[in-house]
Formats: sequence, C-alpha cells, structure tokens
Amino acid sequence: MGNPLNVVCPQCSAVNRIPAQRLDERPNCGRCHRPLFTGHPSELSADALQKHIARNDVPVLVDFWAPWCGPCRMMAPAYEQVAGKLEPHVRLAKLNTEQAPAISAQFAIRSIPTLALFRGGREVARQSGAIGADGILSWTRSHL
Repeated sequence: MGNPLNVVCPQCSAVNRIPAQRLDERPNCGRCHRPLFTGHPSELSADALQKHIARNDVPVLVDFWAPWCGPCRMMAPAYEQVAGKLEPHVRLAKLNTEQAPAISAQFAIRSIPTLALFRGGREVARQSGAIGADGILSWTRSHL
C-alpha cells in the first residue's frame, strides 16, 4: 500500500489523508463528503489558498487573475479544460487578485494572468501571460 497523501478539500478546507493509489478513484472529503477533485479549478479565498499550498501533498497550480483582465478571461476556458486532464495529480486553483491584494503582494504578482506552480509548500515555477490549453499542460508537466 502506497504512502497516504494529504489532500485539502476545495469546499471545506479539511485535510484528508488519501492512499496515493486511490487518487484516481474520485475520493470524497471525510468531513463534507463532497468530491476532492471535480475536474474544475477551485476558486479559493486567500486563507484557503494558503492552506492548499501548505498542506496539499499534490502540486497546486494557481491562476492569479482579475475579472477586469481581458487576457485572464481569454485564458479561463483553457484553464478549465486542463483541470480535467491534470487532476487528481495536480490541484488547480484560481485566486481573484482583486479580492486578495495582500496575497498578490505576498507572492509578488506583477502582472495577470500569472500561473504559479507550488509543490511541498514552495513555488517551483511561474508563467505570466495568457497561454492556451496545450501550453498550460506542457508547461505544468515540464515542472512536475
């Protein structure tokens, strides 16, 4: 049996311990009983994002965006599309920088959209500017 992984629930932020080999079996949260992975990016608050970065054993890909940003809106469908291909081995999250200016400052987000990949609580890669679905997939996989 593989080592259990910590997976933070995108709905209630509970930390779940899931055997690595069960990730592909669509596990549910032990607290709220909702799916831990939905194949869609999770819109997170600043506090929830901090917990996802710090406590998830699966890498976390974050789209820093804002509603007024044209390139952000253009990239959103591509980001949505890749969620189904990368989950459950990568958690996809979105953070509205307008609602969380302190977190944007903490991570030195200078332009949006910006994708940041976190692993083990640390940022391992960053990509600024809108890219398509194939670009998101290949960029993410190249940094795993």
